[in-house]
Amino acid sequence: MGSVGERLSRARVQAFVGRDEELGHFGQALAGDPQAPFAFYVYGPGGIGKSTLLRRLADHARTAGRLLVELDGRFVSRDPADFERAAGPFLDVPGTVLFVDSFEHCQWLESWLWHHFLPRAANDTLVVLGGRRAPQPQWAADPAWSGLLHVSELEPFSAEQARSLLVAARIRPELRDRVLRFAGGNPLALSLAAAAGSEGCGREEIWAPTADVLRTLLAGLIGEVPTAAHRRALEVAAQAHSTSEELLSAVLPGEDAHPLFSWLRDLPFMESTLRGLHPHDAARETLAADLRWRAPNAFEAMRQRLADEYLRILREAPEERVWTVTDDLFYLFREGPTLARLRSWSREDEVHDRPLHPDDIDVILRMAIETEGPASAELVRYWAQRQPQAFSVYRLVSTGRIVAFTARLVLPFPADPQDAATDPVVAAAWRYTEDRGPVSPGEHIGVSRFSVYPEQYQVPSRVIDLSSSRAQAEAARARGRAYGFAVFQDAETWAERVKGTLEDTGARPRVGEYTYGLFGVDWRRLPVESWLMHFISAPEVPAPSGPSPLSRTAFDQAVREALAHWREAEVFAACALLRTRLAADLAEPVGELRALLRGAVDDLAGDPRGVRARDALAAGYLSGAPTQEAAARRLGLPYGTYRRHLRQGLDLLCEALWERELHDPR
Repeated sequence: MGSVGERLSRARVQAFVGRDEELGHFGQALAGDPQAPFAFYVYGPGGIGKSTLLRRLADHARTAGRLLVELDGRFVSRDPADFERAAGPFLDVPGTVLFVDSFEHCQWLESWLWHHFLPRAANDTLVVLGGRRAPQPQWAADPAWSGLLHVSELEPFSAEQARSLLVAARIRPELRDRVLRFAGGNPLALSLAAAAGSEGCGREEIWAPTADVLRTLLAGLIGEVPTAAHRRALEVAAQAHSTSEELLSAVLPGEDAHPLFSWLRDLPFMESTLRGLHPHDAARETLAADLRWRAPNAFEAMRQRLADEYLRILREAPEERVWTVTDDLFYLFREGPTLARLRSWSREDEVHDRPLHPDDIDVILRMAIETEGPASAELVRYWAQRQPQAFSVYRLVSTGRIVAFTARLVLPFPADPQDAATDPVVAAAWRYTEDRGPVSPGEHIGVSRFSVYPEQYQVPSRVIDLSSSRAQAEAARARGRAYGFAVFQDAETWAERVKGTLEDTGARPRVGEYTYGLFGVDWRRLPVESWLMHFISAPEVPAPSGPSPLSRTAFDQAVREALAHWREAEVFAACALLRTRLAADLAEPVGELRALLRGAVDDLAGDPRGVRARDALAAGYLSGAPTQEAAARRLGLPYGTYRRHLRQGLDLLCEALWERELHDPR
């Protein structure tokens, strides 16, 4: 029968359809064809089959006797050195094949990979990257890379390929047309349909068209959730970044976590990773939206329970786990206010931090002089000598260049007279504590004293995000911390930004030619855990006319759902968009909302950039074209070009309707 791995590989071969071009090019590279590419970059939207293709390519490489290094971008560190260690054999062992899935989660590594990592590959190696975003155009256009790089945008299956998948899954012939009409060429939808099998297809209500394809597919696949405990386990998996059996046990006390974890692991849309189970992104969003809609109070209660567990781990975990747990906590509230969205990075300015090294001193002193003047630079020198461990130096991931530094001081009671005499900001912090509530023996204060990023000086940035996350983790773990302080030069602007999270002390100490604002919190009056939960989960200030009942993610999904069923009034009546403020107070909600949607599509043509996007939406959803391929033919466009215009149209339409939802539904 062979090993389990061999059996899995054979099963993947039998279930795999399409992607002949990608398989062919990769096969040539494995065979050593000197004209074959060295790097393969596969991209496309969620659910299009990137991970499935990468697993199939990995099976090919394994069969060919190659050494594989498989990395998951969701769990890649910000530090290129960590990536290099994990992918070490790629640089040292000839013939190694490196796979990086979910590359969009570590896209900030892209420039560093092309410039510094891939050119050092060992002989006869290959690399395959899979993600949602296209590569930066300069790499495909670079003559040096043109013969080495093969870029593929994955597209939906053709009707013939989709039918082949259903045949391989043994879906009964009389049901295949119905499933194809329902799922189209979307590989994820087809895979879920195949996983449900003919038994799941036998129930008319599952396969009759409804208002939400993925929701119906998931409902048909999961069926009746066995127990209330299983539903709570789903609530955990839908919200936690990754779900381990240990996490289930902690947040579901009194339940046997082992069978619940096994049940979750067997669901076809769950992926097993080094840190636990991770639902496919598209399935997660659908599942979370559905669970939140069915039982909003239970859903929120589970989120709070997860947050409490992450905070416990944050206080008690070994040092090496702290940043992972901080990321998990912020992911849990990723749809919250802007300050909580720590993963707001671009490809060009992603940074990682390292402790201060003696060789860095001259660089950070120059930065301090450039932004805050010579007097501040002397204070940087003073504190670097007194507390070098308080400093973090930030380097661009793409080039390794130092671009910023921060310093988070720990000052024990009683105050050191030399510190207070030397640094006016520290003196102001101690004066504030004396007026507000003196620090006791055995306690200390924390001061985020410097945040110097000359290219983005004291404006919201990745440096401030990361330093803030470090400061919060340190405050949660510290024992005896009485106060925490932050220092900003533009006091009035930052007073507005931190309102509700930090108190403006009113102090404006002067260093050289600049004055600084001092903002603080008394940790003895407000526990760090309570403050942190308020910081990351406090609702944003609603628009004057009121908030939307849906999150932005759920709203965008509702718009796509409504478009898909625009021509079927009875089905349109079940759409989630009718539960939004757009439909509130309409005399005839279905008809008027359909008209509003049509008008919003037409309005896109008011901007020259939106003309083709409008045409793609109208052809694909409003004109009666049976498939997207037919819509492309109707417009006389290549299918790939049509898909690009359609994606742009969906983005523009969702943005316009979301603005109307928040500010002016009528």
